[in-house]
Amino acid sequence: MKIDRIHHVAYRCRDAKETVLWYRDKLKMDFVLAIAEDRVPSTKAPDPYMHVFLDAGDGNVLAFFELPTQPPMGRDPNTPEWVQHIAFKVKDRATLLAFKAHLEAEGVDVLGVTDHGVFHSIYCFDPNGHRVELACPDPAEAEQLARLDAVKWAMLDEWSRTKRAPKHAAFLHESEFAA
Repeated sequence: MKIDRIHHVAYRCRDAKETVLWYRDKLKMDFVLAIAEDRVPSTKAPDPYMHVFLDAGDGNVLAFFELPTQPPMGRDPNTPEWVQHIAFKVKDRATLLAFKAHLEAEGVDVLGVTDHGVFHSIYCFDPNGHRVELACPDPAEAEQLARLDAVKWAMLDEWSRTKRAPKHAAFLHESEFAA
């Protein structure tokens, strides 16, 4: 028994239409489905909502709920804003740079390109305050993934014991932090 894949990932939004238009226009996602109810099907609670679904490519679906009767949405104040994010893969660095130029031309503040070793990323925020990452593979991705795979359990065990960053994968950023 094994999970097949993610069916969809759902986040809250302030305004369903604004969110659909942002993802359509900024990230070129297709709007595929909308569901609206006055009661929550799983709990039967009276809580009207709009649930929208966007095609994130390759069978992946990103969904949002607008909840007009609930208190305004917020974020976990104890978690840095860079931690919780939605990451999308793009084909290559040329595509990543094209998205960066497109987003900036649309007035979106973009951070990066950030080199993570295995992949390269840019970051921005959607109109709901959700951090969005676009990532492309590094040309040396296969070699680096193999090296990371070989040390993953040792890293996890060391982290569990010490709560300090193990140095098993320092090769990803060695030149970046060299003095």
